[in-house]
Amino acid sequence: MGTIRDFFALPMVRRVVVLLLFALLIFSLRDMLNTILLLFLVTFVMNSFQGFLTKQINKLFPIHSNVVTILLYVIIISGMVIGITNYVPKIINQVSELFNNITRFLNSNQGNEVAAQLTEFLNKADYKAYLDQALHYITKLGKWLEIILIVILLSLFFLLQKKQVARFTRKFKRSKIGWIYDELEYFGRKFVASFGKVIEVQLLIALFNTVLTMLGLWILGFPYLFALTILVFVLSLIPVAGVIISFIPIGLIGYQTGGLPLVIWTIVMIIVIHALETYLLNPRLMAHKTKLPMFYTFVILVFSQHYFGIWGLIIGIPIFMFLMDLLDVDPTDNKEG
Repeated sequence: MGTIRDFFALPMVRRVVVLLLFALLIFSLRDMLNTILLLFLVTFVMNSFQGFLTKQINKLFPIHSNVVTILLYVIIISGMVIGITNYVPKIINQVSELFNNITRFLNSNQGNEVAAQLTEFLNKADYKAYLDQALHYITKLGKWLEIILIVILLSLFFLLQKKQVARFTRKFKRSKIGWIYDELEYFGRKFVASFGKVIEVQLLIALFNTVLTMLGLWILGFPYLFALTILVFVLSLIPVAGVIISFIPIGLIGYQTGGLPLVIWTIVMIIVIHALETYLLNPRLMAHKTKLPMFYTFVILVFSQHYFGIWGLIIGIPIFMFLMDLLDVDPTDNKEG
């Protein structure tokens, strides 16, 4: 009996046990995965943004961080209300028209060799399953609004009471489960430093790509800009594969709108945008520290999509980076063993 007690008293054993228990807890709460992930993402991003704005404003005049937080959430909620009332119906109509138009184009060009090869490729990629899953998310707009409201309220309360929450949580350190608190604190620091940072970089890159891509598509005279904005932003969150997937509908619309010359101009525009991202944005965001060999990237995306669906395509790489951090694997170490 004493041997078993001594075994579970080992720091590494306790760490593994706590990690497994936490993974089991997340698995049992898989029905709430949307809420949990959105809550973390919104809280992390808003906390970083609030800290940055507070620091900049304090250079001009003193301001309390809670004032900045409240102003930020007022702006976000106001923007959501305006967006939902004015733009959501347009986005839904454009998404529906976009997919119907692409389907009609592929079906009406069976004699076209390019269209036939593209249709065969899309069928092999099982694009209809992804499309059905995406439409399923869109049709559950009411449920998503409920989740977003809960996430906004919880993240707002957390940011307004960060110090109080931290003080109260530290009380568990001196409790009978203090050893569990110590391990969760360790995992929490690692999680925020790796998963949180990678997600933050992905969001900034997605925003950068979306703004420049939409500007380019507007100049080139593309239709369905509202629908394409959502499509490009979501797919830009998927490393490497997102660029390839997003070009398929953009290329088809370009071919329908202006033929092969417009498709070529679109390819040039996308190459320029991703060159700017690679040589200008990535070094500033230190995204090169999160780069993986393309083989690893695609393998992780395949497995994460299998287990987590669409969410897996977004969080697969950050989770892998978190596990690498736990194992003390440095992705920037290029020395050969």
